[in-house]
Order: sequence, then C-alpha cells, then structure tokens
Amino acid sequence: MSGDRTDNRACCAHSRDAVASSVGVAAAADALGGATRLAVATTASTASTGASRPTLDARVRLPGGVFRMGTDAPTFVLDGEGPVRRVRVPPFAIDAGAVRVARFAAFVDATGYVTDSERFGWSFVFHAFVPPGTRVGGAPAAAPWWRQVFGATWRTPEGPESDVAERMDHPVVHVSWNDAAAFAAWAGGRLPSEAEWEYAARGGLDQAVFPWGDELEPGGEHRCNVWQGTFPDRDEAADGYSGTAPVDAYAPNAFGLYGVTGNVWEWCADRFSATHDRGALDDPRGPAVGQGRVMKGGSYLCHASYCNRYRVAARTLAAEDDALGHVGFRVAYSHGPDVRQRT
Repeated sequence: MSGDRTDNRACCAHSRDAVASSVGVAAAADALGGATRLAVATTASTASTGASRPTLDARVRLPGGVFRMGTDAPTFVLDGEGPVRRVRVPPFAIDAGAVRVARFAAFVDATGYVTDSERFGWSFVFHAFVPPGTRVGGAPAAAPWWRQVFGATWRTPEGPESDVAERMDHPVVHVSWNDAAAFAAWAGGRLPSEAEWEYAARGGLDQAVFPWGDELEPGGEHRCNVWQGTFPDRDEAADGYSGTAPVDAYAPNAFGLYGVTGNVWEWCADRFSATHDRGALDDPRGPAVGQGRVMKGGSYLCHASYCNRYRVAARTLAAEDDALGHVGFRVAYSHGPDVRQRT
C-alpha cells in the first residue's frame, strides 16, 4: 500500500456547488447511453473473525477508553489523517450496521420527513449506474464519473426508473448530513463523533490499517465491499457486489460492527479540519467551524489506485446538504445525559 501520497484526489465527495453546468457534459452522458449498470454477483464472501453476529439494527455498547487515533503514515496528507494521537472516548453505544433502507423508510413514514435530495430534485449517481434515458445534468469537473441525476433520491437511487424494493437491507444512500442528523434525533441518538467512529471501527486493534488487520484481503478473502478492477470504468465485483451490499454482507469486526469500511461512506458529527491537537485529547468533537462535515470508512468505489480511503484512519468531507449514491450513516447513543453533538 502506498504510504507517501501528498495529493488530495477527490474521487468521492463532491459538493452540489461543484456541478458543471455545461451542455457538453450532459451530452457526453447521453452519448454513453446512460452507461450500463455493472454486473452484480449473486453471492458475497464473509470473513471468519469469530465475532458474534448481532442483529441488523442492534446497538453495540462500548466501554470507551483511550486509543491511538489517526496514522503517522498518511496516504493523503492534506486530509489530515495524522498524526497518531492518544484520544479518550467515554462509554457509548453505536449501531451495529449502517442505517438500512427499511429503517429509514420507517422514519419517513412516521414523520413525513423530506430529504435534501428530494427538495433539490436531484442527487449524484455514479455514471455506470445511470439507466438509459434518464434525465442527466452536469458533473463535477474534478470527478466526471458522477452524474447529476434528476429524481435520484433514497427511494430511487439511480433515478425515477429505479427503486429500493430489493435493497431494503442495504444501507440507505442519497442522504445528506442534515438528513442523517434528523434520523438520529428521531431514533433517540446522534451522529457519532469522528473519534467515536474510529474507536468503534478499529474494534480494539491498535493502529491496524483495516478493522481486521493490515491486509485488505487476508488469505485472498474479501472482507469489505470496495472496487476491484480499473477505476472508474471496470469493476470486476470480485467481492460479490457492484454498488451497495447488504449491511451484514461481511462478518463484523471484533466489537460487532458491520461494514465500517467499504460499502458506503458514513457521516460523523464533527466539522472537518485537517489539523489536530498533538497532545492527549479528551472526547474530541471537532472544531466549532469548518469546511464541511467529516465522513469516514470509504465506499464501494474506493480503490488503492485512486481513492485509497477505505482505511480506518482515512477521512474526507462534504457539505451538510450534499448527498451521493455511496454515502450513508449509522447512529451513536450516549450512555448519560451529556449529548455534546455540535449543531
């Protein structure tokens, strides 16, 4: 694995404000015929970690404590992955898996909530998943594999002709930070701080690259849903999936958390900053102001050749109203009355 990159390739998160509005981009998308949805394998491998398998919507209670956060061998220096610092988190609970489509649907049914993508009328969809004939707008100049798809929402992930009927156990996508925070409050919780997320994702392993160790595919076994092939044109789906996978497609980490790397990016409560206090940190919650909100874990689009951000220490950001087809979230819950998520 590369450990000395200093670039900041933005393959994943892009702001709505970054959409190119040129007719040429839309014409290029039409010329692709909307592209063809990549083949999806019918089965997925599972890792044998020996960890018990909690139910999909279980809350995992964690004792907290001091752990070493970040990395001293950053792949993307400008992301602020380092330095390694000793961080303390208090006891808390966190969802075993990312919030599923079925669970988000229950929230919407109960509250009538309208997501940011629904209000804006569009969201970002990966180019290979756009059905032919779908109304397509611009694309971010820095990441032209994204398409502005009108009518793409959590209910219709690839546009109006798509649905989630067969994906109720997949993580909900096309949800902004605002949407995730609203769901979390309804569920009696909050979004995890970045420190809480990383502590939970590490599963007790000190400074391991992934939630299970330092090898992406130990013994040739796939343990998360990421890109195989040549990004962004050919995904071999050797791990069993192209696009999202069910929340519990792979075995959980030692703490009982499913899919903390790969599959979908997960929103954190913190505002983003690329600098960190180099001393001991007590329950950090991010800066009072920042460029956007932190996302962790990488997604099914991550590949070592470009966006090598499916490592536990990796991080990126997006604006609070941004939504894409590979971004979801999970909910955290405080054990006591001190819920210090900044708004």
